[in-house]
Amino acid sequence: MTQSQSWKVFWLLFLLYMFDYMDRMVVVSLFPFLKQDMGITDAQCGLLVSAVYWSILIVSFPASVLVDRWSRTRSISIMAAIWSMATLACAFTRTFSHLFTARAVIGVGEAGYAPGGTAMLSNYFPQEKRARILGLWNASIPLGSALGIGLGGFVAHHFGWRHAFGLVALPGLVLAILFYFVRDYPTVRLTKKALSGEETKLRFSDLTRQFTHNRTLVCNNLAFALNVFVTTSLLTWLPTYFHRFDGLAMDAAGMKASSIMILAIIGAPLGGYLSDAWMKKRENARLLFPAVSSVVTGILLWVAFTFLRGNAQYGVLFLIGISAVAFVPSCVAVTQDVVHPGLRAISLSLNIIIQHLLGSSLAPVVIGRLSDAYGLDKALTFLPGFAFLAGVLLFAGSFYYKGDLFT
Repeated sequence: MTQSQSWKVFWLLFLLYMFDYMDRMVVVSLFPFLKQDMGITDAQCGLLVSAVYWSILIVSFPASVLVDRWSRTRSISIMAAIWSMATLACAFTRTFSHLFTARAVIGVGEAGYAPGGTAMLSNYFPQEKRARILGLWNASIPLGSALGIGLGGFVAHHFGWRHAFGLVALPGLVLAILFYFVRDYPTVRLTKKALSGEETKLRFSDLTRQFTHNRTLVCNNLAFALNVFVTTSLLTWLPTYFHRFDGLAMDAAGMKASSIMILAIIGAPLGGYLSDAWMKKRENARLLFPAVSSVVTGILLWVAFTFLRGNAQYGVLFLIGISAVAFVPSCVAVTQDVVHPGLRAISLSLNIIIQHLLGSSLAPVVIGRLSDAYGLDKALTFLPGFAFLAGVLLFAGSFYYKGDLFT
């Protein structure tokens, strides 16, 4: 595939990921409207976010096997169509249980998208640029989240919350149809070189050892989950935080939160660029860099939610909007660096399972329950500890990266 074709695939994947997160996160700006219409609690609002991640957690592994062993393009196209139609269905729900079910189906559709997209980009771009490309691609996450939250709050405030779901659902369906016709790459055979130089088929024990005996992946994936707990908590609860403590209407609160989240458009590509640049001098920089960025994020979170209010707090949260996602491209690249090329989608799927099991699925509910018990301002003061622990795990993993690197 030519460089021009590779970039066409990149931009289609970018747009799909952007609408993926618009569909996923639009609900958080609708919380006050849903509470009024359905009489639900903060914890139940959190469940509407967690429902997506629980479905991803359950379906991600089988979906990634389908991606790796069947077709990247067809799998992604089908999954994008499912999540778009499920988002549209949310607009027609009447009860919490119906809305929860529709949100869960969104997660079924999204389960294999990130593994499939990551595997395609890892194949179409060289290894030395991998973190940089993945950083640019992951910039679509904060862009989609910010657009979903900002537009969702605006549309719900002026036209009703049901229209917000419909607005973000339809573009993804169009892109899903377009992606079906994208050129795929040949499925990679699961083989290894024997001492004689001949290619032999990987045994099941060889496949499992790729993940169970890989200390780099263990540290990387656990740290990823801790950092995702932080970012998901902020994505879910910042609009409500500004609504309650700054006295803003929900459309203004959603826009204020979006202005912070959208700065991750800088943070994700910057993190990938700095990681790849540092890697020219330090081979394990793909773990050292996110270790540093995680600690910096923890310090900023501690300052913002413990000591500050108003404009000063807003300024520090701006910095967090950049630093909190700087870990993503490096840590995603690590999931590709230390496994067989034929297992790349499965490797990221394992990462997704862990990050959602311990991070994304827990964060909205845990912070919601803490908010119900102590207040949302107190609940957010727990976040720095997660970022600090992520930094420690990434630093520990950096000592194993060279030995685990797949050659």
